[in-house]
Amino acid sequence: MTLTQEPQVIFFKPQGSIDLHGGMVLSEQMSKAKPQPHQLWVIDLSEVEFMDSSGLVPLVKGLTVARQVGCRLVLCNVKAPVRLILELSQLDSVFEIFDSYEEIFASTQGASLQLAS
Repeated sequence: MTLTQEPQVIFFKPQGSIDLHGGMVLSEQMSKAKPQPHQLWVIDLSEVEFMDSSGLVPLVKGLTVARQVGCRLVLCNVKAPVRLILELSQLDSVFEIFDSYEEIFASTQGASLQLAS
């Protein structure tokens, strides 16, 4: 699990599986983040091969916290097995899901958010 925090963007990059254990790791990392209004939270799922229903809990909790503080939480690089879980649970209509970082930052409509190299 990688956590990168910048002034306007927080990147979460879980790895492996987001199941009961992986979900707890993600929850712990998300609780360490210091949310600020108008911040962008990006959960990059490119290295997640598997997610079960218990893995949905930290995603929904994170989205709830982000919205309460005025942050925007998005998912990106979602692989087919994980996307299927989101679709079956109908959470694909709740989360903003992007195929790449470029799509995320294009969607910010000219805001000053930039991806660190």
